[in-house]
Amino acid sequence: MTAEEGKRVLVIGLDCAAPEFVFGPGRFALPNIQSLMEAGCWGRLESCHPPITVPAWSCMMTGKDPGTLGCYGFRNRRDRSYDPLRVSTSADVKEARVWDILSAAGKEVVVLGVPQTYPPTPVKGCLVSGILTPDSSVEYTYPTTLKGELEAHCEEYLFDVADYRTDDKAALIDRCYALMHNRFDVADYLMANKPWDFFMMVEMGVDRVHHGFWSCCDPSHPRFEAGNEYEHVIREYYEAVDDRIGDILSRVGDETAVMVVSDHGAKALQGGFCINQWLIDEGLLRLLEEPEVATRLEDCKVDWPNTKVWSTGGYYARLFINLEGREPEGVVRVKDYAALRDEIAQKIESVSRPDGSPMHNRVFKPEELYQSVRGVAPDLIVYLDDLHRRAVGTVGMDSVHTSTNDTGPDEANHAQHGIFIMDDKIGGAGEELQETSILSVAPTVLRLLNQEPPDDMQAESLV
Repeated sequence: MTAEEGKRVLVIGLDCAAPEFVFGPGRFALPNIQSLMEAGCWGRLESCHPPITVPAWSCMMTGKDPGTLGCYGFRNRRDRSYDPLRVSTSADVKEARVWDILSAAGKEVVVLGVPQTYPPTPVKGCLVSGILTPDSSVEYTYPTTLKGELEAHCEEYLFDVADYRTDDKAALIDRCYALMHNRFDVADYLMANKPWDFFMMVEMGVDRVHHGFWSCCDPSHPRFEAGNEYEHVIREYYEAVDDRIGDILSRVGDETAVMVVSDHGAKALQGGFCINQWLIDEGLLRLLEEPEVATRLEDCKVDWPNTKVWSTGGYYARLFINLEGREPEGVVRVKDYAALRDEIAQKIESVSRPDGSPMHNRVFKPEELYQSVRGVAPDLIVYLDDLHRRAVGTVGMDSVHTSTNDTGPDEANHAQHGIFIMDDKIGGAGEELQETSILSVAPTVLRLLNQEPPDDMQAESLV
């Protein structure tokens, strides 16, 4: 497909959609998605490092990596103090996203539910924020008048699946479907009532279903039980999403290039590793008072003058070195920094699972991953058991290994590859693409809309 006047681009984002369910030999029956694959091209989409919703969608829409954006997760250090991390917002994205570039070029855009868009920013068209929006009492649309218009149409706009880390799975699946149908209902309304050259929506329910039901559906998960009542929940949810995608596709014709993308995939979460407890055991992190029960590090009194390293929990671990002259009470001398960082990386890579087998931890240095390192980056980025284990930040644990999550029940972690589908014949119809980068999406959208991608985007367009 070449860029032509009158062309439009529709991007349907499915947060966390996994390639094995869409492309693999055991793929689900998804006729609408598969019709796009047969007409165009498809393949695994390599996510950013880390493969997390925030910053992945912003990387996708800027064509730039997390280091350049200075955003390393849902929460980030504001400065070099020891204050708790703060939640990422749209204000943290200093680079232009696709809809900013298109707006400046006079194109009409509609942006719906894309993560890291709260608070909403001005566009030529309309924008409705997604997850991390506090609640419906705030202004979550641009223009602000759109909020009342949407609520008059759908009564309530849902930002996310509430309480998705829960053992009440029956109620959870109802909330996932409610979010999905709400998001597609709003998309239908906006497509029918607003002008657009570029339309993008993100459906979050796929991610929430994975986190809530992966162990019920994946025979390789240690807690899987054949014949359980939720064994087919993920398949049924994907099929329901595909039905709603069919509704969206019925609204567009040959003038519209359609993409279906995900920011990352998913895999079985098989347990946790208590990274701060491990640092304590290694003598690298010290507390003024040892907690009697499991306690978040943020709620402990850290002995900063005698602490060399601390970490945050999450889908991956971020390790920070308490560097002299950089942190307020830094104790690691600058001349010892490189050696200490290498030593910690080596020790983490040699950690074993509870049964003594290798844990396959992967450790990265930011400057090795990113073109630029901005904001307050971690000194080390750690994927535990190749992302099969979550980083548990809690201390006061009897063991560094845990089978549970410290933030509530969770069945899945994120995988490095998501999906990319485009109904455009780059080569032959039905062509499988090899190792497409998440950073290629933004320049591809711009080229399809006859806009030259900025020179500082970090990947090439696919068209």
